[in-house]
Amino acid sequence: MTATRTTRTITKQAATGSLIGLALGDALGFPTEFDDVPRILAKFGPWREMDLPRPAIVTDDTQMTLALGRGIRTAMDSGLLVASRLTRPARQEFVDWYHSPENNRAPGRTCMVACQMLDSDRPWQEASQIGSKGCGANMRVAPIGLVPGLSEEQRAGAAQLQSALTHGHPTALAASDLTARAVFLLAQGAEPMGLVGQLRSYAYEMRSHYYHHWLGNLWTYSHDATPEAFIARGWDECLQVLERLATAIRTANPETDPCLATGDGWIAEEAVATALLCFLLFPEEPVMALRRAACTRGDSDSIACIAGALAGAHLGAGAWPKEWSERIEYRSDLMSLGALWDS
Repeated sequence: MTATRTTRTITKQAATGSLIGLALGDALGFPTEFDDVPRILAKFGPWREMDLPRPAIVTDDTQMTLALGRGIRTAMDSGLLVASRLTRPARQEFVDWYHSPENNRAPGRTCMVACQMLDSDRPWQEASQIGSKGCGANMRVAPIGLVPGLSEEQRAGAAQLQSALTHGHPTALAASDLTARAVFLLAQGAEPMGLVGQLRSYAYEMRSHYYHHWLGNLWTYSHDATPEAFIARGWDECLQVLERLATAIRTANPETDPCLATGDGWIAEEAVATALLCFLLFPEEPVMALRRAACTRGDSDSIACIAGALAGAHLGAGAWPKEWSERIEYRSDLMSLGALWDS
């Protein structure tokens, strides 16, 4: 990496930009979730002119991102990020979120069931919802891609562990790892147009790698014969949707609902693929990427929050209109974590 690229990476405040972008996308997509595109257009007018709601209220996507971020911060206050340091504070933060009176934003059933079970003395693997690959884990994983100084093993292991606390399906694990990897690459200055190729190579490389130190015996709760077979199922589904994404990018029409190409985003692999598509349609126009993501027939708040995390990691804190970023809910919490990881 050149000195110029290193300086730009440090000064753009990628962590702050990514976290603020995540919350902005979440807030923009919150009112459009569960509506199809014609109804969204009827309610809000042309998608290219969508404005941030007043007040700019977020969903559980941002709340759980902050919970994970606080868990990471607590873990790293004690030393290097390892499974034994991350599990307890992340688990406690998720349980605290579960009991919080602010947990009133229509959270997903998987998170609620798993967090209720985590609020006990049982091993976390028993709480993990092994059959769920909903997007509730990779919509919150961006902090893992923003923490400086992690090794590839730490980043991948932590991304999969935080998923496994609630969503234990191998595709949820792989998609969380993939999302964190995309955020990390963009924060480090990767060119957007080469991103899908890098992610596909990463998925092939990781396909049969099970992180025993981070996941323990999670795989034994599945029907797979080996840990390698367990995790390969997840990476294979991610590779399939990445292939669809690569095709979509070559033929994409920005005026067409991205969900038609890469899926509605209710499941993990489709959420990251459709968010990537929205980002890559407008890699230098972050607000437009969020608007496109929010105006979709699928899980619009999660698609837009992941797209915002990607755009903010790429362009930094200056990507977002001041009038938007200054009134997003939880702004001070987002800024505090961003400042910690940008320093």
